[in-house]
Amino acid sequence: MLKHRLIPCVLLKDWQLVKSIQFGSFRTIGHPTATVRVYNARNVDELIVLDIDASLNDEPINTEIITDMANECFMPLTIGGGIKTIEDVYTVLGAGADKVSINSEAIKRPAFIKEIATIFGSQCVVCSIDIKKVDGNYRVFNKKEGLLDIDPLELAKEYEAQGAGEILLTSIDREGTTQGYDIELLKLFTKALHIPVIINGGMGNPEHGIEALQNGADALAAAFIFHFTQYTPQMIKEELLQHHYPVRLS
Repeated sequence: MLKHRLIPCVLLKDWQLVKSIQFGSFRTIGHPTATVRVYNARNVDELIVLDIDASLNDEPINTEIITDMANECFMPLTIGGGIKTIEDVYTVLGAGADKVSINSEAIKRPAFIKEIATIFGSQCVVCSIDIKKVDGNYRVFNKKEGLLDIDPLELAKEYEAQGAGEILLTSIDREGTTQGYDIELLKLFTKALHIPVIINGGMGNPEHGIEALQNGADALAAAFIFHFTQYTPQMIKEELLQHHYPVRLS
């Protein structure tokens, strides 16, 4: 049986790893390599790092930091932010990443997903979709352009058709709040898609993770809970296991 994954999802900003609350109010987590060492010791399954300097400011991808993190990282490493071309993918993977996360460029041209999947395999492509609820409706949010008039589920279906390996689904409204994942949003996606969904945004205790797995999530992404609450990844995994959800404990 496939094991469910627990994945820190953090932002790279000004050469530090940070955590945001609803995509604002950044709180520093720590130096990238030191933080990776902590994650290694705490037995997480993967690590997602999104370079917001590269994505928002059109800066070059920070390959120096990626290489430093990859050299310390004992788990699969996914890097996103500023990836616009196949050459960028080669650069990120060459620096030591195992997967790439695509957001803005996938919205502009979904065929980019197929280009990556054809060369590197679908398992290499994580498509990130950021979502905000407005007047009772879910809408795609882009860090540069704001709210877009795009149905997020239809976008995810297009990504799946183009060869995406996974969807990283982030609720901006829940992100950093510790109020729990948006289960309504999660169910929309897990019922319609055949590829794994990584749910992100809002985990505040192990029960939130259990609820997400009950509603079809394949993996749990979080960050705030690991750094600013009493819960450790090991504690969360043990709770999941007690509810008969298979996880990797060591």
